[in-house]
Amino acid sequence: MFQGASSLSLDAKGRLSVPTRHRDVLSATAQGQLTITKHPHGCLMVFPRPEWEKFRERIAQLPMSAQWWKRIFLGNAMDVDMDGTGRVLISPELRQAAGISKDAVLLGMGNHFELWDKATYDAQEAQAMQGEMPDVFKDFSF
Repeated sequence: MFQGASSLSLDAKGRLSVPTRHRDVLSATAQGQLTITKHPHGCLMVFPRPEWEKFRERIAQLPMSAQWWKRIFLGNAMDVDMDGTGRVLISPELRQAAGISKDAVLLGMGNHFELWDKATYDAQEAQAMQGEMPDVFKDFSF
C-alpha cells in the first residue's frame, strides 16, 4: 500500500525520481515497471505494472457507453521502467495533459500513485479544505 506525499521536481528531460521509500517495493513487486495514464481530475495515475493490469482489465470490460473513458485511460497509457537510479520518464504528452512542467507532488493512493502539478494540487486541496466534507464522512470519527 502506497501512502504519503512527496514534493518532487522533474529534470530537464521530464524524468521523475521515485522517492527512495517506494523504490524497493516497486522493484520487488513490479521489477521497476510502471504504467502512467491520465486521471479524470487532471493529474496522472502511476501504477506498478501488476496493478495496472488489474485496472486495465476492469476498464476493458466497460460497456460501449464508456468508450471515451476507455480511450482516456487505455489510449493514453504509457509503460515506463525505472532506470538504475530510480528515475522514470514522464512523456511530454502526459506532462502536458497534467500541466506538469517542473514541480510536482506524488501521492500514494493505496495500490497506485497520483502525480500532480504542485501548484494545481495545492490550489485544489485548499479549495477542498474550504468546502463541506462529503456526506460519507458525516458519521466518521477522526
